[in-house]
Formats: sequence, structure tokens, C-alpha cells
Amino acid sequence: MLHGLWGLTASFNDRYLPGHKLPANVVAVADAVDAVKGATHIVVVIPHQFIQHLLDTIHGHTMPSARAISLIKGIGISNQGMTTMTQIIHRTLAIPVSSLSGANIANEIAEEKYCETTIGCSEPDEAIVWRSLFNTPYFQVNCVSDVIGVEFCGALKNVVAVGAGFIDGMGLGNNTKAAIIRIGFLEMRRLAMHISGARIQDSTFMESCGIADVITTCYGGRNRRLAEEFVRTGKPMSQLENELLNGQKLQGYLTAGEVHSYIDGCGITDHFPLFTNIYRICYQNKPPSSIFEGLNVDFSQDRLG
Repeated sequence: MLHGLWGLTASFNDRYLPGHKLPANVVAVADAVDAVKGATHIVVVIPHQFIQHLLDTIHGHTMPSARAISLIKGIGISNQGMTTMTQIIHRTLAIPVSSLSGANIANEIAEEKYCETTIGCSEPDEAIVWRSLFNTPYFQVNCVSDVIGVEFCGALKNVVAVGAGFIDGMGLGNNTKAAIIRIGFLEMRRLAMHISGARIQDSTFMESCGIADVITTCYGGRNRRLAEEFVRTGKPMSQLENELLNGQKLQGYLTAGEVHSYIDGCGITDHFPLFTNIYRICYQNKPPSSIFEGLNVDFSQDRLG
């Protein structure tokens, strides 16, 4: 039985997934403690700014032998470094935590359109269990050992998607958008190198959680959509979030601020011109056309472990 905290009406989630009937083994539970009671495997999916409150609520109520997996698209970055959602969950609940991320737009999965995803799990036997729980003929799961890398890609691709949305808002076409996607992808790899060194594997960026998710999010995700509307309407991101997302949260905007906090604190903003420009457009009222400033950066010497 899958217990969740969504606001469901009968067998439907009309707010976030309208028109799709949920399976009978998905049951809405209003209390987080009740939802995890007796659970052997816990799936954590919540906007990352709310994670600590949820964990504090369920702390002491999970089974000691439980395992968790995070589907959260966010990380905590400061000038001290990076804290991932799996690290936060493990620190609070003291149980093993894996991660899942990929090119997975929800309504397409609900329509059972073929896609792939990536699970990061450091324990091979546990990876088999998680794959058996998620894998279907239309939802293909590949497991890797790089837990942090899977999370990192899932969070940073949203910043690239904001940049892609700016391009769409300016009506600049596919060539320009492809250039922004390429540069953004390389800045993701470069940031991984700066923050974690060899802890994040370069091969992870070739998984569904990496390049595939960057592509789909830059063409079909809500971060791209709101960034486009930001350019077209001139409305603040917070207002567009309230008007267009029906209660969902915009992760790319928040992550852009967190990334800038890190690279600015390290004095390396010139190594990340795209991420810096996206931040300045989002937070400092720079014009969207300024996204192209300083993009002639050489990535040829970048190497991950």
C-alpha cells in the first residue's frame, strides 16, 4: 500500500494531475506520522524548502530498518559547500537514502508514455529492490552508485531550464536555445567538479538524470514555462508561481539563488557566466538579453573523476 500526503478526491489528484485515475493502492493520509508508520520503504517527494519540517515531524516514527529514496529536485548550496536532500534525510532519520531523477514529466508518465529514469543507490542489493518497485514496461529504471550525482543533476537542470525559458520568451529560436542548453550542461559539470571533485561521476551526466533531463526540462517543464512568461509579461517570478502553478513551487528560481551564493562566495562567478546571468536576471532586474554576456568560456579542460 502506498500512503501519500496529497489532497486527493476519491481516486484522483485533481490539483496536480487532473484527468488521471490513481491506482487503488495509493491512499491519501493527512498525517505524515501515520503515512510512514510501519513502512519499510519511504519515498520522499516535497519541495526542498519544506524538507526539514517534514523530517522533524516524522523523526522517531520510522522503522529502524526502513529505507528511503528522495525524488526531490533541490540541493542546499552555500559558500561552505553543498548539502543534498539524501544527506539531510539521512542526518535526520538515520536510515539509508537513495535518489531518483530523470527525464520524467509527470503527465506523460501518467499517460504511460515510454521514458527512462535513474536511481542512485550505493548498496547494490538495495538498488535491486528500488528498481523492482519503480520499473515498468513504460518507466525504465537504470541504477548507478552515484547517489549525489543523480541529485545534483536533478537540481541544476532547473536552472538551465530557466535560461531556456528566457530564450523562448525573447522568441530567439532553437539554435539559440540549443546553445544555452549546451553551455548550461557544461556549467553543471563544472560546478560538480568545483563542489565535489571525484565524488560525482562524469558518467552520471550521460544518464537520464543528466543530459536527458536537461533536454526535456528545457522544452517541457514548468521552470521553462514560467521563465518564458517572466520575459513576456514582466511579472515577478513569485506572482507567476501563484498564478500558473496551482500550488506547486518553482525550484529553478530558488536553486539559481543558491548556486550564486556558492560561486560568488568562492569568487568564481566568471567561471559560470550563464548561471551568473540567470541569477542577475531573476534577482537583480537585469534584462533577459543580458543572458549572453561573457558566454565565450573554454570548457575543454574540465574533467570529473
